[in-house]
Amino acid sequence: VIVACGTSWHAGLVGEYLIEELCRLNVEVEYASEFRYRNPVISSGDVIIAISQSGETADTLVALENAKKQGATIFGIVNVVGSSIARMAHAGAYTHAGPEIGVASTKAFTAQLVVLHLFALKLAELRGTITPERFRELVHELDAVPDKVAWILQHQEEAIQAIARRYIDAHDFLYLGRGYHFPIALEGALKLKEISYIHAEGYPAAEMKHGPIALVDEQLPVVFVATRDPYHEKIVSNIQEIIARKGKVIAVVTEGDQVVTDLAEAVMTVPAADETVSPLLSVIPLQLLAYYIGVAR
Repeated sequence: VIVACGTSWHAGLVGEYLIEELCRLNVEVEYASEFRYRNPVISSGDVIIAISQSGETADTLVALENAKKQGATIFGIVNVVGSSIARMAHAGAYTHAGPEIGVASTKAFTAQLVVLHLFALKLAELRGTITPERFRELVHELDAVPDKVAWILQHQEEAIQAIARRYIDAHDFLYLGRGYHFPIALEGALKLKEISYIHAEGYPAAEMKHGPIALVDEQLPVVFVATRDPYHEKIVSNIQEIIARKGKVIAVVTEGDQVVTDLAEAVMTVPAADETVSPLLSVIPLQLLAYYIGVAR
């Protein structure tokens, strides 16, 4: 069970996908603020993974105290050394991202995703649910992330600044993604809310037609996380639905993806990466977009 709040909860959702896919274990991701007031079914065989940048999140601390009393093993993923969650946990990992200067967690989120990926990889190796070849492949993919992030910062910043200036007068944004990129859509929307004070919603792209599509018109920017993955064809179909209703499509795309580039009004490009690793890259243009819209406003 992964317990967290806000941005850390979004990291937990990515962790759920990773652990279920690589380790073949059931995972639940809980808001700590809800988990602490429920009467969840916890046993001595359960592991509670607590994710917190500060290590002092009050709701998460109380949730852990309750779980600990019921015999669960607590694994903490925190940034601040010696924090309350770190002291309470039976085991854990520091993210060592350095101090977050603002409320809106960015580098801490990236670091949390990396720790969750390493956790899932090691657990999968121990459980024998991943081949040695796939294990090595994903380690190499993670190793390549810093260079790919540097590429985004070097080649996309001006384009993202231009997109920010273009949409500063919008009153609402909709963020959509599938699979590993559904939590990234949620995180992109949260960053926009926190930094620019514009209302934004994140949704799984397939759920768009179950309500939110009623809000789509020529005033609404819709941000798609549309990198190349097994859902690519489906996300293209979702983009076409938005265009049919005159929505303004902004897309995060994989380098060289002409299909989505031709459909969207504006694109932010990231290098190709394995589906499991790509959230580490696709979130960065969304963080920058929120930042530059905030600055422009």
